[in-house]
Amino acid sequence: MLDQDFIYTLLLTGKLALITTVILILIGIPVAYWLSYSRFKLKFIAETLISMPMVLPPTVMGYYLLVAFSPENAFGDFLQKYCDVRLAFSFQGIVIASIIANLPFMIQPLQNGFSALNDDLRQASYTMGKSKIVTLFKVLIPNIKKSVITGIALTFAHCIGEFGIVIMVGGNIPKETRIASVAIYDQVQALNFEAANRYALVLFILSFLILLLIYSINRKTNFTTFR
Repeated sequence: MLDQDFIYTLLLTGKLALITTVILILIGIPVAYWLSYSRFKLKFIAETLISMPMVLPPTVMGYYLLVAFSPENAFGDFLQKYCDVRLAFSFQGIVIASIIANLPFMIQPLQNGFSALNDDLRQASYTMGKSKIVTLFKVLIPNIKKSVITGIALTFAHCIGEFGIVIMVGGNIPKETRIASVAIYDQVQALNFEAANRYALVLFILSFLILLLIYSINRKTNFTTFR
């Protein structure tokens, strides 16, 4: 019989991953479009900043976010005084941290998808009098479905396995910031290996299914192209 704490922790993990993925798809599409087609000479700086979470240790990123969110600093103090929002050790805080940490996992597949398209497709749409917004949503995005699905899957999978940045920003508060990866660490520390194994098994199965989805889509696409 599964206990309520186990179920709630998994639901909180899924909630965090879902919110992060939805927000990032809304942010990722316009940003990836801009990175793919903009001629701004310094856009490589934006690309560098977006890619930083892939190489920066999560604890380092989590530490700086925790410092920024703290009421003892200007940003955290402003949010608490004027917006009545506390980001440090809260669910809202780990959502923001998760969004920042997962930026490259959403944006890079989308950017690669846009960059792989023949630019004649975009120019033809403009020639027919279509606006940039219509061209983006009616012409370009339908032609990068594989990249969109890959970005969503990678973001969701990475989010459910996050540990370092979550525990730094959110700590280990039951029903608030205690997601599955943090619960595994907590149970191992308590020598409760049976509970740790339950959490680990769920995350293992979810990660496998997500990767299976990505590879099956890629295989289907490649097979169709070959035919």
